[in-house]
Amino acid sequence: MKKSASKSTKSPAPATKPVPAPAPKAVAAPKPAAAPKAAKAPAKKKAASLPAAAKSPAVAPVAAQPLMTTITAQIDIGFGNALHIRGEGPGLSWDKGMLMNCVTDDRWQIELPESSRPVVFKFLVNDLTWNTGEDYSVASGSNVTLVPAF
Repeated sequence: MKKSASKSTKSPAPATKPVPAPAPKAVAAPKPAAAPKAAKAPAKKKAASLPAAAKSPAVAPVAAQPLMTTITAQIDIGFGNALHIRGEGPGLSWDKGMLMNCVTDDRWQIELPESSRPVVFKFLVNDLTWNTGEDYSVASGSNVTLVPAF
């Protein structure tokens, strides 16, 4: 008897190609930092190119206000009496008093224009009776409230 040669029925394994290992990536040198760009100044518009409504109105300069010296006396001198001030300063004289404004029953006030020197003064009731004590002296442009004694 003849033995038949049996062939193996295994299918041949597919041929696989060897997969090459991935090549290492080249590391690039870091790029130098870019220099910061200078900010461009905004372009100036010509005044002639602006519409008339967009132009700003001319601003008039503000006149400087003169410094006022405000002197207030807090005293009740009685109904029918008036408080005066005499001294050295703008508008003041030691010979004739200036009438102060009666603000309330016990408050008298006067405003004097700016002076380059301090204002020296005294109060008088009815421009006759001087207050007691030394002369008062205040810097020009100040605002003071005093309580004189008679």
